Amino acid sequence: MSDAPLLAQLANERQHVLRTVRGLAEDDMHRAFVPSGWTITRLLNHLAYDDEMFWISAILGDDAEAIEALHDGWSSDPMAGAEAINVYERQIARSDEVLRRIDLDAPPLWVPPASVYDGPPMRNGRAVIFRVLAETSVHAGHLDIVRELIDGHQNLVVG
Repeated sequence: MSDAPLLAQLANERQHVLRTVRGLAEDDMHRAFVPSGWTITRLLNHLAYDDEMFWISAILGDDAEAIEALHDGWSSDPMAGAEAINVYERQIARSDEVLRRIDLDAPPLWVPPASVYDGPPMRNGRAVIFRVLAETSVHAGHLDIVRELIDGHQNLVVG
């Protein structure tokens, strides 16, 4: 089975996220639009640290630097909107490096301790990618709604 369609869909959803947040005013990047209080910059940090870094660089790639740097992306220190975008783009690039060198049929190279993640271990790299794809897609949808609230922009208009 070719993994190209799966990886292409992940790349598309990542780009969807980036298209949705680019060009927004700094105030909009830090404004909470929903009762839970998350902001666009915090969501970008969640995608960068909790998805790209945790699932791909650490779990699939056993990257010691990534494992050492793991933290809750939702709780990352506040940063400028452009910096949050850059952090997400850098983590995507790191993830892509890992994905170029691993076998998605193989089990993950690192199993986090229960203190870090107490869910069941993923059986192979493909399962990890499906998880990251689902997370990225869901949050792209959240960002679509927030972007529409900000300036009326719609990613997909259904007639």
